[in-house]
Amino acid sequence: MILGVIGCGKMAQAILTGIHKQDTCPYSVLLVNDIDGNRVRLFANLFQAAGCDQRDLVRQSDLVILAVKPSQVGDVLAYTAAAWNPGKILVSVAAGVKTSAIQSYLPGGIKIVRTMPNLPALVGEGIVAVYAAEGTEEEDLRQVESLLSGIGKTVRVEEEKMDAVTAVSGSGPAYVMMVVEAMMEAGVHIGLDWSLARQLVLTTISGSIAMLEKTGQHPAEIRNQVSSPGGTTIAAIKQLEEQGLRSAFFNAIEKAYQRSKQLGRE
Repeated sequence: MILGVIGCGKMAQAILTGIHKQDTCPYSVLLVNDIDGNRVRLFANLFQAAGCDQRDLVRQSDLVILAVKPSQVGDVLAYTAAAWNPGKILVSVAAGVKTSAIQSYLPGGIKIVRTMPNLPALVGEGIVAVYAAEGTEEEDLRQVESLLSGIGKTVRVEEEKMDAVTAVSGSGPAYVMMVVEAMMEAGVHIGLDWSLARQLVLTTISGSIAMLEKTGQHPAEIRNQVSSPGGTTIAAIKQLEEQGLRSAFFNAIEKAYQRSKQLGRE
C-alpha cells in the first residue's frame, strides 16, 4: 500500500509514530505534503517519507490521511479533485468537517472515513471516533482502524454523534487538565510542595480511573465509598456542588457541542 499524508502536524506525526510501533508496517511507500518544508523534512527523517505535491500524492496513494486544519480542507480538496480515482480511501481528521462536505469536492466512488481523535493520541493513549461514509466497505474501515490503533482505542459512531464526541472527548482533555491544575494548585495553597502535589493528584486520578475500568461501577458508587458521614470528603463535595461544578460541566460541554455544530455549517 502507498500511504499519503497531507498535513504534517502533531496528529499526523502521532498516527505515523503509532503505525511504526506495530509489528509490521502496513505501507510500502509514504508520501507527505505540508506547507512547512521543515515538517516535511522532519517526517522524512522520522518515517522515511518522501515529500510530494498534493496532486501527485493523491494520484499515487491508495489511502490518504487528510490532516490539515478544518479551514484548509476545502482548498486542498478543490486543488486535488481531479487526482482522485474511485476506490481510493480518504481518512479525514479535520474536526467538524462532514463527509457530505468532503464528497461535494470529489468525484464519486471515493471511500471516506471521518475521524475524531483527541490529544492523548500524541502519547498513544487517545480515543478515536470513526464514521465510514456510504460506499465505504467493512474491510476499508477495518484497515483504517488498524492504522489508528497505534494512537489509542477506536470507537465507531454515527456521523450525527460526531459533534457530541467532539464536545466530550475531543475537547475533554482540556477539561481534565483544568481539574488537575486546580487540584495541584489547591494542594500547594494548603502547604504541599509542588512536586508532591503533582504526584498525589496524578496518581489519585489515574488510580480512580483504573477503579472505574476494573470494577465497572458508576462513578457515584465509588464517590460514596470515600464519603464518610460528617467527614472531609462529603464536606468538600458539598462545597463543589454549592459552587456549581456539575452544572458548569453540563453548560461547558453543551457550549462545545453547539460550537462544533456551528463550525460544521461554516
